[in-house]
Amino acid sequence: MCSGVNRLLVLLSFAALLAGCGAGDSRYSISRDRAPAGGVDPASVPIVVPHPVIRTAAGNRSPYTVFGQSYSVLPTEEGYLARGVASWYGEKFHGHRTANGEIYDMYKASAAHTSLPIPSFLRVTNLENNRSLVVRVNDRGPFHGGRIVDLSYAAAVKLGFADQGTARVQLEAIVPGAGEEVAPAPNPPVLAAASPAGAALYLQVGAFAARDSAESVTRRVRAHTSRPVFIASAENGERGLLHRVRIGPIQGAGEARDLTRTLVAAGLGTPYTVAE
Repeated sequence: MCSGVNRLLVLLSFAALLAGCGAGDSRYSISRDRAPAGGVDPASVPIVVPHPVIRTAAGNRSPYTVFGQSYSVLPTEEGYLARGVASWYGEKFHGHRTANGEIYDMYKASAAHTSLPIPSFLRVTNLENNRSLVVRVNDRGPFHGGRIVDLSYAAAVKLGFADQGTARVQLEAIVPGAGEEVAPAPNPPVLAAASPAGAALYLQVGAFAARDSAESVTRRVRAHTSRPVFIASAENGERGLLHRVRIGPIQGAGEARDLTRTLVAAGLGTPYTVAE
């Protein structure tokens, strides 16, 4: 049975799902989706490495209904293989919550899918140019247009179809531990093994456009760790400051894994490691 915090997160996540990628809503500052004005450097897109995940009810309500159509979440991603049309979503949704309560970041390799459990991992292959990329599924959609997946803008850039908008793709679920490489910590944008010498390791809990939201999460996180919890603010292009809630420095992948399990159980999303 979910805790009170998790029940609230489920309700918030489902509300986000109903207004998620492909649906209009007054909560967005722009009415039509678009690419970021400055574009994306493909080399800057963090690599996603599949890892064992802890799933909660957030984003996994089943069945659910959007635009009058009912969808069911698969009990497992194992064996999932499909072909169809992929599209991307970008600036309109950047900085807003995904279906499982995380903050959508169009500069990372992520995806929205109607039926895969959240979070999960997909290898996406552009059948038009044979480019392949691993993405993390953390959102629901697309809900119109005969498409099977909505990719983040950065993922579309890496796969070479951002300018044309859609592409035929193959989706193959990756199950960590089933012959695939497994990361020692959740979805690190910078892998610890490849970090610069002397770099410190941190756990990033979330990134927020509103400082008040970041401060609220910071207070909640401090109840679950004795490590320093702080807000690292940085410019985020035309959208202004982005406030990142981080823990650390921490002592390696083992501590990152333990802290992540604690925070997931507390309904604080799925943190990931960063090295600086």
